Amino acid sequence: MLILLPPSEGKQSPESGEPLDFESLFAADALTDLRRTALSPQMDLSCARPAHEIYSGVLYKALDWPTLTRSEKARGREVIRIFSALYGAIKIDDVISPYKRKMSTSYWKTALTEVFDSMEHEVFVDCRSSTYSSVWLPPLEKSVAVRVFQMKDGKRTVITHMSKKYRGELTRNLLKDNSPSSPSSPMEVHAIAEKYFRCELNEPTRNTPWYLDLLIDL
Repeated sequence: MLILLPPSEGKQSPESGEPLDFESLFAADALTDLRRTALSPQMDLSCARPAHEIYSGVLYKALDWPTLTRSEKARGREVIRIFSALYGAIKIDDVISPYKRKMSTSYWKTALTEVFDSMEHEVFVDCRSSTYSSVWLPPLEKSVAVRVFQMKDGKRTVITHMSKKYRGELTRNLLKDNSPSSPSSPMEVHAIAEKYFRCELNEPTRNTPWYLDLLIDL
């Protein structure tokens, strides 16, 4: 399993840290040159912190990284990849500097496709928004795209901003699952999700991935 997350629009500005080290980041061989070129001259590279400390938005508050156990964090380091407008893609504990930049699909698509196409995972849990999912799409038959709907009076409507909260909760629950190994199929992802959510799993078509629909009663 690989969990694909968006970054957070909200970012902490750390008061202390360490210098940004491009060579320590995920896929440094493939992405360092692009990262350096994307830098703003005004960026402070002297005060970097782990990504889970920098990203402060709704999804990351729901993930609540500091309260995970040591083994859950180890799983998170292994299975979470965050797509970023400045860094391309990073791990949850990669040490980064805060930034402001809009995602450019044309800038990152070729490099990130090469990086992720080479990965052999049995299932990808895609919690990204369309802004970030357009940069790289997993194979449809292995991709579980997470959608969030509000259920009220028997009607289903899309939840927009607060969908990040439920994607963060789903990510947390996938990390906390007691199974000896990570999910290896969309059905196994669904089996874990339905312990915590009312949800549905929809099979892929020729042009769409699997969809895991979280149905939230509000």
